[in-house]
Amino acid sequence: MGNALKVGFISLGCAKNLVDTESMIGLVLGEGLEVTNRRDEADVLVVNTCGFIEAAKKESIEAILEAARAKETGRCRALVVAGCLVSRYKEELLDEIPEIDAVIGTADYPRIVEVVRRVWEGQRVEAVSDPDAIADWNFDRVLTTPSHTAYLKIAEGCNCACSFCSIPLMRGHYRSRPVESVLEEAWRLAGLGVKELIVVSQDTSYYGLDRYRRLMLPELLRRLAEIPGLRWIRVHYLYPTRVTDELIDVLATEPKVVRYLDVPLQHGSPRVLRLMNRPADPEAYLRLLARVRERVPGVTLRSTFITGHPGETEEDFEQLLDFLRRAEIDHVGVFAYSQEEDTPSGRMSDQVPPEVREERRRRAMTVQRAIALRLRRQRVGSVEEVLVERPLGGQPGWYVGRTQGQSPDVDGVVRLHAPDAGLRPGDFVAAEITGVRGYDLVARLAPEAPTPGTTSRALREGRAPAPMV
Repeated sequence: MGNALKVGFISLGCAKNLVDTESMIGLVLGEGLEVTNRRDEADVLVVNTCGFIEAAKKESIEAILEAARAKETGRCRALVVAGCLVSRYKEELLDEIPEIDAVIGTADYPRIVEVVRRVWEGQRVEAVSDPDAIADWNFDRVLTTPSHTAYLKIAEGCNCACSFCSIPLMRGHYRSRPVESVLEEAWRLAGLGVKELIVVSQDTSYYGLDRYRRLMLPELLRRLAEIPGLRWIRVHYLYPTRVTDELIDVLATEPKVVRYLDVPLQHGSPRVLRLMNRPADPEAYLRLLARVRERVPGVTLRSTFITGHPGETEEDFEQLLDFLRRAEIDHVGVFAYSQEEDTPSGRMSDQVPPEVREERRRRAMTVQRAIALRLRRQRVGSVEEVLVERPLGGQPGWYVGRTQGQSPDVDGVVRLHAPDAGLRPGDFVAAEITGVRGYDLVARLAPEAPTPGTTSRALREGRAPAPMV
């Protein structure tokens, strides 16, 4: 077969799926094959799919069909489909899209080289094990993110049993990686030049409970912070009842762990939260946010919410809007409920019409947009540490960067004016926030370095300077 064989990868869905794709790329390269990012150059195409909600499933099917067309019109001779969609719909995919030559389940991606070799030889392959089959992984990944940022997946699966969620069907029960394995991978990533490590799993706050019989995330974060070279350690996806005082203390005291809390809360109505099989006490959520703000000055809060869950009434939705106003969360994603088969919510009889789900999503985002704009305006005048991402195309002297309060791809960016500074991706600079443009901040270089949690007088006093546009 030789080095001439080229494999192309198409990765869809969340950051956790991206880690799997990066691991597959590393495995393929490690066996002497080539990887290309050009579809028309690939001999074998691998589509790593997402099957979380209906929109993601449609996107995955479209990507598979587009890859299938490459078999007819281009160099591609084999199509491999991997990931979450396979775990749920293996038979349907193979029956309805005969161009697929192989399917790989979420626990089987370490077999990617074997599968590629077999399809190249003309075989049709089904490599789909029980999702719980994979318990640990630690491969030489090839990063597809900017070289200064990487995701670190510390666990697989989920035990939360939210009634609307299909993740356990595709990814299995929660399995924490051993601490030693996680640290070994983190050291390796730091050695590659990674400065921002984003710690993820489906429920990151659960880490360790299954393997060590105690919540281990705070200890893991402190040990990650000991690794030279890492500058920012960010955590995503924390279950509200597992945001412990110990975890809050880590956010407050460990300089490398950024002051950023991502807690998906999902709703503001106790009745709907019970239907979701979630903790049904919005007042406790508000107390949690207040406690975090008190103990972690300058913290940025992120959350997600769902509109139109089965049984949601207009009164329930108004409770959600009231919750958003009271919570004043910096970054919020609102999603219209997606009815997923084989989930308890999907089988409920009182489904909300899709147009009502979407209309409520728009109303919630209108309320949240005003809150977020006011909070961003309050940052004007503060001096913050900014990670430089890249030059801002077409605007000499301007760069795209992020503060500690902005996670990649979800929270907006900083538009940084730094003429003649010669900044490079991965640089950290002190920047004064001078304005707001949509969901982004506008800034210029500042002479002094920021201290985590410091704010300007305007921010401390709660004033909202007019934005620069």
